[in-house]
Amino acid sequence: MSFVHLHSHTQFSLLDGSNKIRDYVSRVRKLGMNAAAITDHGVMYGVIEFYKECHAQGIKPLIGCEVYVATGSRFDRNSGSAGEDRYYHLILIAENNHGYANLIKIVSAGFVDGYYYKPRVDREILERYHEGIICTSACLAGQVQKYLQRGQYEAAKEAALWHENTFGHGNYYLELQDHGQAVDGRVVQELIRLSGETGIPLVATNDCHYTMAEDWEAHDVLLCIQTGKKITDTDRMRYEGGQYYVKSEEEMRKLFPFAPEAIENTQKIADRCQVTIEFGVTKMPHYAVPRGYDAWTYLNKLCYEGLDRRYGDGADALKPQLSYELGVIQKMGYVDYFLIVWDYINYARTHGCTVGPGRGSAAGSLVAYTTGITDIDPIRFQLIFERFLNPERITMPDIDVDFDYEHRGDVIRYVTEKYGEDAVTQIITFGTLAPRNAIRDVGRVLDLPYGLVDTVAKSVPQELKITIDKALKANPELKKSYDEDEEVHNLIDMARKLEGLPRNSSTHAAGVVIAAKAMDEYVPLARGTDGNIVTQFNMIEVEELGLLKMDFLGLRTLNVIADAVRDARANHPGLDLDINRIPYDDPEVYAMIGRGQCEGVFQLESAGMKSFMKELKPANLDDIIAGIALYRPGPMDFIPRYIKGKKNADAIVYDCPQLKPILESTYGCIVYQEQVMQIVQQLAGYSLGRADLVRRAMSKKHADEMERERHNFIFGNREEGVAGCLANGISEAVASKIYDEMMDFANYAFNKSHAACYAVITYQTAYLKHYYPREFMAALMTTFINQSDKVSQYIAHCREIGIEVLPPDINSGDGRFVADDKGVRYGMYAIKSVGHPVIDAIVAERNARGPFKTLEDFLTRVSDKAVNKRSVENLIKAGACDSLDGNRRQMTYIFPTIMDQVSSEKKHSMAGQMSLFDIAGEEGREDFAFKMPDVEEFDRQQLLAFEKEVLGIYVSGHPLEDDLDLIRKNTSDNTLEFRLDQEKGQAPIQDKKQVVLAGMITSKNVRFTRNNQPMAILNLEDLYGTVELVVFPKAFERVRDFLELDTKVLVYGRAGVEIDRDAKILVEDLVLFDQVPREIWIQIWDQAEYDEKADALKKLCQISRERQAAAGSADLIIYRRADRAIRRMPADWQMETDSESLASLGQLFGQDNVRLVSGKYLFGRKRQGYRPDRP
Repeated sequence: MSFVHLHSHTQFSLLDGSNKIRDYVSRVRKLGMNAAAITDHGVMYGVIEFYKECHAQGIKPLIGCEVYVATGSRFDRNSGSAGEDRYYHLILIAENNHGYANLIKIVSAGFVDGYYYKPRVDREILERYHEGIICTSACLAGQVQKYLQRGQYEAAKEAALWHENTFGHGNYYLELQDHGQAVDGRVVQELIRLSGETGIPLVATNDCHYTMAEDWEAHDVLLCIQTGKKITDTDRMRYEGGQYYVKSEEEMRKLFPFAPEAIENTQKIADRCQVTIEFGVTKMPHYAVPRGYDAWTYLNKLCYEGLDRRYGDGADALKPQLSYELGVIQKMGYVDYFLIVWDYINYARTHGCTVGPGRGSAAGSLVAYTTGITDIDPIRFQLIFERFLNPERITMPDIDVDFDYEHRGDVIRYVTEKYGEDAVTQIITFGTLAPRNAIRDVGRVLDLPYGLVDTVAKSVPQELKITIDKALKANPELKKSYDEDEEVHNLIDMARKLEGLPRNSSTHAAGVVIAAKAMDEYVPLARGTDGNIVTQFNMIEVEELGLLKMDFLGLRTLNVIADAVRDARANHPGLDLDINRIPYDDPEVYAMIGRGQCEGVFQLESAGMKSFMKELKPANLDDIIAGIALYRPGPMDFIPRYIKGKKNADAIVYDCPQLKPILESTYGCIVYQEQVMQIVQQLAGYSLGRADLVRRAMSKKHADEMERERHNFIFGNREEGVAGCLANGISEAVASKIYDEMMDFANYAFNKSHAACYAVITYQTAYLKHYYPREFMAALMTTFINQSDKVSQYIAHCREIGIEVLPPDINSGDGRFVADDKGVRYGMYAIKSVGHPVIDAIVAERNARGPFKTLEDFLTRVSDKAVNKRSVENLIKAGACDSLDGNRRQMTYIFPTIMDQVSSEKKHSMAGQMSLFDIAGEEGREDFAFKMPDVEEFDRQQLLAFEKEVLGIYVSGHPLEDDLDLIRKNTSDNTLEFRLDQEKGQAPIQDKKQVVLAGMITSKNVRFTRNNQPMAILNLEDLYGTVELVVFPKAFERVRDFLELDTKVLVYGRAGVEIDRDAKILVEDLVLFDQVPREIWIQIWDQAEYDEKADALKKLCQISRERQAAAGSADLIIYRRADRAIRRMPADWQMETDSESLASLGQLFGQDNVRLVSGKYLFGRKRQGYRPDRP
C-alpha cells in the first residue's frame, strides 16, 4: 500500500464529523493502510484517544490539526473581511516530538489569543512554531484554493511560496481533492500547474467527515442537529455528493490517475512522521517548604503533630499505621502532592472558606486526617487506606475537596498565584449524544411525529452505559417496532450511528490541573464557554499524561451550614456552637430524619430518600452512611434486606463466623467496597493492596481475572502469598457462595469513605434544622435566592413547620434571608432590577444612621446611592417599604414626586440656593412634608401579583391558598415530583403515571403540528413550583377556551419522564376550579338567627357576585344546629369563593361558623364532578 489519509475529521470536529475514532482506525486497517492522520477543525480534542486506538490496532498515528489562519493578525477582531474570508484553512501534521510540541503551541494560541468565532492563528504564530511540522494547503477553504477559485493565480502562487518558505522545502504540499463538486476539477488543474512552476510537491487527500460511503445521510442529519435545521429545509449547510468518507487507495488512484506521485507522497509523509506521547510519568510541581526542611521531613512534621492533636493519649498506638502510610506515599513519589493539597486546604481554612470534611477514598488515609486534609476519622469509621492509595497498583492519588460555593474561586486564585497563571488550568469535558437524546434529535431533524419519537426514546432503558443496541436486546417491544415499522427502523438506524458522538464542550465543574511549567508545554489549551482557559484533553487523559489533577468542588451546603451557624450565634447570645463538635448521637435529630422531615437536609431531601428514611428509621450515623450508599440504582434492590436485618438482628444469618465482624454494622449485607476488601483479606489472607485489585476486577467484570482469583480465594496460592478460605476453615461450597455474592455486589458497592464524609454533612444539616430551624431555613433559601422554584418549595415547607416567611424590609431585612424572633425575613437581593450594590448601600445607610422613618426620609437619605425610580417601585411592590408610612398604593403614587423634589433640592443646594426646608427651619418642616394621597390599599390579588412580578414568587400569601381544600381533595401529586433529581438523573414521578395536578397557568405558547393542527405548551404553577404541560391537538380542541393566563385549573394527564430533565405532563383533560362543585356551609343556631341575618346575607351575596372574583362561585348551604336542619339556598343566593367574600360571611356569622367545602372532580367520564362532601 502507498496511500495514507492525511485530511480526516473525527467526531471531535464537533457536530461536523461523524467519523468515530475506533471505526475510522478499523476502516484504514481493513483497507490495508499502515498509518492515518487526525486533523480536526482547530482542535486536538481527540488526539490521545486516536493515538491509543491506533497503537491498539497496529496503525501509526499521525497527529495533526486543520487550523484556521487569520488573514491579518490573530488579535484583530475587525479584519474588514466578511464571513469566512476572515480566515483560511491549513493542515498541520507533527513530524516528530518537537513538531508535536509546536503543534500544541499553535493550536493553543488559536484559542488563547485568537478566538473570534473560530480559534484563529496567524502567520506570526506559524513562523514562530513551524519546526517539525509538515503543512498541506487544505481544502477549498485553504488560502491557495480560495485564490484559485477566484481566478487570482498570482495571489495563490504568492501564498503557496510564503508557506513553503515558512515551513521549508519538502515540508509544504499542495493538496489535491475531488469530491465531485463542479469547481474541484478546475482547482486541481491549477494546483498541478502551480506545482510545476514552483516545485512544491503535490499530495492527494480526501476530506473525510464520516467513515463509510453509506454514512453520508447520518452525517447530513448531524449537520442539521448542529444548525437546528430539519432535513427538509432547503437553505441549510450540507456536504453535497456523498464523497466525504474514508476511501480506499484504489478509489483515490481513480480520482487522480494523472498524479500518481500525489498518492505516493502521502505514504512518504507518513513514513517521516514519528511522534511518541509519554504516559504515566508524573509532571508534578514541587512544593516550597520552610527553611530547614525538605518535603519529606516537613510532611512528617505535619503528620505527627496532627496525630497528637487528633488522638491525644491514643496517638502512640496509631504511629505504626501512620509510618506505613507515609512510607507508601514516599515510595510512590507523592510527598509533594500531599503538601500541595494540605497547603491550599490550610489556606482555605485560615481565610474564611468552609472546607468539607472530606470526599471520596482519601478519607481512608490517616495522613490526610492528621494533616487536616480531611476531617473524617478513618479509625472510627473503619476506613481503608489501600482503597485510596494501593502500593500494589501505582496510580495518581485523587483527593477531591469540597469548598463553600462563595469562596471556591478564592482558593483557585490562590493556587493560580502560587504556581503561575500559565501553569494552572481548568479541564474540558464533553457532552455526548446519549441514546435517548440521539433518538429525539434525529426524530426532530426527520420531522417525525412527537408521540412516535417520544415512545421510541422512552423504550430505551434508563441504565448506566446503555446503548441502542443493548436496548433492542433488552426491550422486546422496541425490537418488534424496529422490525415491523419502517419509520421506527429508519429512526433507530440513524440514531445508533450518531449515539455517543460529542455534541459540545464545556468546563469541568471542578477539575483543575497544576503543572510544573506552562500548561501548553504539556497539553493544548482551549477557551471554555465561560471564557476561562481549559485543557483540550479530558480529565482521564490529563491524568494519564502524568499531570496533577485536583477537583475543587463548590458545595452550596457548606455555605448553608456556615451561614446558619453564624446566624444562630448572633440570635442566641452566649451560644457556643461549633459544627465540628456537635454530638453525633442525638436521638431527636435521628427521629426528625425518621419522620421524613428532610427538606434541605443534605442528600436526603428527594421524595424517594425521604420515604426510605421513614422506613429505615436511622438510629445512628452508620445508618445514614449505609442509607447514602444504598439509595442508588442497583443497591436499592438490597434495601428491603437491610431494613429487615435492622429490625430483626436475630434473623441475620452469616455464611461463616468470620463475616460477622465485617458485616454486622450493615445487618449482614455487603454495602461498601471496603467490606469486599475486608472479606477477601480476612477470609482468604490477601493483603489489602491485592484485595483492592480483586475488588477492581470484580467491579469492572474482568472475567478471566475474576475466575483466577476465585481459585485463589477458595484454595489459596502459596507462590503469591494467599492462604485461601480452606486454610481458614471455610468449606469450598461456602467460600464459593461468598465469592458469588461479592461479585454480584462489587459492581454496585459504594465507597464507604465517601458515604461517611457525606453522612457527616447530612447529620450537620439535620442538627441545625432541628435545633435552629429559622436560621437554617434562612441560610438554605439564601443559597437558592435566584432559583424561585426552590425558594417556593422551602417557603411552603416553612409554613408547614410553623415558620412565618415575612416580606423583605428595608428597616429590618438584609440582602440575604435573615432569621429573627418573628420568622424568616425575605432577602432583598431577590428583588428584580434593584441590584446588590443598591441593597448594600441601603443597609449600610440604615446601620449608620438608624431606621428609615418615612418614605420621604428613605428617599432623601438614599438619593446619592444610585437608587433609581425602577428600584424604588420594585422595593414598594415587594413589600420592602411596608414599615414606612402609608400603604403600597399610596407609596406607588407619591414616590416619583418625592424623588423629583429631592433631586431638585440637591441641584439647588449644589448651586448655593436655599430650599423651602432651609427657609422653614425645623419647626415648620412638617407643614412642607409630603402628604400621602387618600387611597385604599391594593386588593390582595394585586398585592400578590406585584410580589410575583418583582420576586418571582408569592411571599405574603398565594393565590391558591383559598383553594387548599379543593387541591387536597382532587390532586394526586404536586410539581415537586416533576423536578429533576440530580442524584437519580430524572424526576421522582413514575413515567406514564396518571396524575391530577392543580395550579395556575403562568405561560402559554400555541404551536402548530406538521399537519397544521394547533397544540399548546403551558406552564402550571402550584404552591411548590412549576411544571410544563403539553396539550396535543385532540385535547387542545377540547380545552382551548380555558387556557388563559392566571386561570386556576385541574389538570389530568400522564407524566412524561426524560433523563436529565424535569418531567412534564401530557394533558388529556383540564377543567377550571369553577367547574369543581363547591359549597359554602353556614352554621346558625336556629330559625330566629336566620330571620335576623337573612337580609344582610342576601346583600352580601349580591355584592359578592357583582365583584366576580376569579376564585369562582359556590352554592350556599344553611345548617341549623338547634334542629339539625339543612337548607340549600336557591341559585340566586350563590356567592363567590374568594377570601374577601368568605371574610365578610365570617364577620356576619362568626369565622368558625363558615366553611368552604370542595368536592372531587371525576375525570375520564362526563365532564361533571361529584357533589361535595358534607362537612
